[in-house]
Amino acid sequence: MEQTSITRPTHSKEFRKRRALNWLTLGFTYAAMYMGRYNLSFANKALSDTYGWDKTQIGTIITAALTIYGVSALFNGPIADKIGGRKAMIIGVFGAVVFNLAFGFGAYLGFLDSGPLLLGYFATVWSLNMYFQSYSALALIKVNSGWFHVRERGVFSAIFGSMIQSGRAFIFVIGGIAVVLLPWQWVFFIPAGVMLTMGVLTVLFVRDHPHEAGHESFDTADATSGDTEKVDMKYLMKKVFTNPITLTIAVAEFCTGFVRHGFEQWFPRYMQEAQHLSLDSAVFQKGALSVVVAGILGAFAAGTISDWVFKSRRPPVAFIGYLLQIICLAIIWQAPGIDWIIAAFVVNSFAISMVHSMLSGTASMDFGGQKAAASATGLFDGMQYIGGAAVGTGMGWMLESFGWSSWGPSMIGFAMVGAILMIKLWNTVPKKVHVH
Repeated sequence: MEQTSITRPTHSKEFRKRRALNWLTLGFTYAAMYMGRYNLSFANKALSDTYGWDKTQIGTIITAALTIYGVSALFNGPIADKIGGRKAMIIGVFGAVVFNLAFGFGAYLGFLDSGPLLLGYFATVWSLNMYFQSYSALALIKVNSGWFHVRERGVFSAIFGSMIQSGRAFIFVIGGIAVVLLPWQWVFFIPAGVMLTMGVLTVLFVRDHPHEAGHESFDTADATSGDTEKVDMKYLMKKVFTNPITLTIAVAEFCTGFVRHGFEQWFPRYMQEAQHLSLDSAVFQKGALSVVVAGILGAFAAGTISDWVFKSRRPPVAFIGYLLQIICLAIIWQAPGIDWIIAAFVVNSFAISMVHSMLSGTASMDFGGQKAAASATGLFDGMQYIGGAAVGTGMGWMLESFGWSSWGPSMIGFAMVGAILMIKLWNTVPKKVHVH
């Protein structure tokens, strides 16, 4: 496949200011949605304590929700490509507000007792939340694909990654404190308020394309640059759903999902039960904050290394992330002491963020292109959450049966497969980017 050399475009000051307003609003809206997605992990043990549910039953809520997210992302990607990222984000954020509130209000449904009806209510409501959450990544990447050139995307994906992590930071700090000092439902009410605010700002400030904000659109030099074909299902199938490159990345993202969600959904409870730390303890708070900061640094490192060292190639950076995950999970498996475990948690968060920002955040724009970015994101993000679905009921049963010593090693094999797939794609770039 012949390639042409692509250089970074030069933008006017006015364009950069308007683009900044666009991506700041989008980024912080997505960050708010992260708050309304990862809050469940902080209510995990509180729900068990309140209703007497074991890890397998709590895992049922996680599995149902992550499965719905994964399947929905696959179908919602083409929808977002058709209606535009702005509308998709608006649908997603306001839906997530409704169902975070509904989950919190489940605390007042005492008449359902703590039996299967109440468990079914929480699983259904959280699954509906995750349906609307599934619009977030595809919407953000769909909008950004029209505002960022392929040679700008690695660094800007790093910026977005750090903004997204701010949502995790807030829920990691506030969630741990709120679940100790307040009734558990406030872990859902607080994010709902933040999401509502950001949803209104999205309506006011976000636009899909530069020309909709009074600026000229430009050639982004990605996989659909120059295409004149009609964007229909046949086009999206060719560009995304039958492309060997995108399918390979999708398999890698399945592996990412198992590691990412296996870690993120269960680590607060691991610290409570295996390490006997309260969620409001100084050790946990410092560790949780360090995990988030590491995620921010991981996104920045990945984007910078990709654009400046590997000439906008994404797989080599993702490979480094998978390798670090393998090392960290081995340390967690051996559990040599709390300091080692916290250090492994921090570096593992760094590594997960590297992979996530490169594959779901950047490769989706590169290989889906401006016209199919949401579909590519839906495929990658969807497979990641389908992989993550196994960490609910399956991992809950495993932890009940074999204890926390089985947690670390259960994720190592998936990180190894992801690393091997990135070696296979090592030199792969969009058709217009010249890497020599």
